[in-house]
Amino acid sequence: MVFIPFYNPCTNPEPRHSTRLGPSGIVPFKILISVGVTMTDNSLDATRRLAAKKQTLDDAYAAPANFLEIDVVNPITHGLGTKRYTDYEVRMRTNLPVFKVKESSVRRRYSEFEWLRSELERDSKIVVPTLPGKALKRQLPFRSDDGIYEEGFIEERRTALEVFINKVAGHPLAQNERCLHMFLQEPVIDKNYVPGKIRNM
Repeated sequence: MVFIPFYNPCTNPEPRHSTRLGPSGIVPFKILISVGVTMTDNSLDATRRLAAKKQTLDDAYAAPANFLEIDVVNPITHGLGTKRYTDYEVRMRTNLPVFKVKESSVRRRYSEFEWLRSELERDSKIVVPTLPGKALKRQLPFRSDDGIYEEGFIEERRTALEVFINKVAGHPLAQNERCLHMFLQEPVIDKNYVPGKIRNM
């Protein structure tokens, strides 16, 4: 058995010597023990796990694990006079299991966004985001511009509605509400529907 004394450079300025038995007797040899941190098997494993995994082409082009995309686009103003209104196309794409239909496109008025918010406030346990304001001043008569039907205002409202519906639909609790599914996927909203939860498919 070989005996190797511990070398500490702070207390032993010179490395020690040890001996071992060789074929011709006792042969001295010099062994220097380095003082430092030795990596254990566990720390080596942890380092390997931290190493970045190289992305393959299959990974790069694979479908996302979970996604929900909602766009509010193509505003159209209908009617004349007091019967005039603007609606928006609401497009949805998702692979979330809770949504039975994975792609949909419906048209919704501002008042239907208000309906959705009211339903969620009453039936869900989430803090529902605010909607863009009604812009009542823009609806006053005898304005010099086109009021709420002006192109710039419609675009501002479209952007704000898109932010609103993405915040709402991105909430896991809201995703189980029947009113949200109806709003996103049914051509016509049945306001006499029975509120309830959607089971995860």
